[in-house]
Amino acid sequence: MKILVLAEHDNIRLKPLTARLLGAAQQLGAAADLLVIGAACQAVAEQGALLAGVARVRQLDAPHYAHFSVENLAMVLAQLAGSYTHVLLPATPFGKALAPRVAAMLDVAPVSGVTAIVAGDCFVRPTHAGNVLETVLCPEPVKVLTLRPAAFAATGRQLPAVIESLAPGPEMGVSRQVAQQRTNSARPELATARVVVAGGRGLGSADAFRDLLEPLADCLGAALAATRAAVDANYASNDLQVGQTGCAVAPELYIAVGISGAQQHLAGMRDAKWIVAINTDPEAPIFKVADLALVGDAHEIVPQLIAALRG
Repeated sequence: MKILVLAEHDNIRLKPLTARLLGAAQQLGAAADLLVIGAACQAVAEQGALLAGVARVRQLDAPHYAHFSVENLAMVLAQLAGSYTHVLLPATPFGKALAPRVAAMLDVAPVSGVTAIVAGDCFVRPTHAGNVLETVLCPEPVKVLTLRPAAFAATGRQLPAVIESLAPGPEMGVSRQVAQQRTNSARPELATARVVVAGGRGLGSADAFRDLLEPLADCLGAALAATRAAVDANYASNDLQVGQTGCAVAPELYIAVGISGAQQHLAGMRDAKWIVAINTDPEAPIFKVADLALVGDAHEIVPQLIAALRG
């Protein structure tokens, strides 16, 4: 068994979810090669070499990888993947864009959204908006998998593994970066956060989303999240979206504020250990999955919570 794990990073820091993919690789029973593709990303390769479960780091460094164009990355990943039995990618927008392209180039069927590993060719994933857990047998010679990072435990640290530099692939020239907007935040990464504070369209405005949820998240050291409806209404940015078409999370505590509980959203957060819901509608579907239901106006309840947390 040979496993390749694709690192997700920003050319400076390795995202914590990579350690969780390595934890999944350990469940498969083998150390993994960690693939780092980027531009001037030596620091990322060195961070990855210290993660337990890494047999070696394989690094491709070139200017045309700076913006992680999926066409450039998919080509080189598919070329490398043929010598592995398993290729693991995160079930994030980054991994979801790459996996089907790589699988198509290899002429195999990918398995998406894996939450448990039964055997080397048998995996569990949620389907039907998370209401059903499906066990999938994958006989493909190369198993291309996207995994929900929150479903797996992160590995620890080890002595540095060997870093191997590989020749970069070509610039495909299919797309180009027009602009980039970077958000700097001291909050934890959404996909692996222990506490998540989420807002829905019921908050009423972007100002309410900011003024109510950001102080609450700061008090709890939590990540911020939003429903698709809140994102579509421009209350929050797309990278905060949780749900079937966004990020899937499984925190210890999930606080849902002004969220009705549409199936699309529940699919991305129903694995949270504790769910606290705040909504004015006592019949809101979110209350069917909530461990604690607070019926009332978030504009009144959330400030009271913040005041209590601040003591």
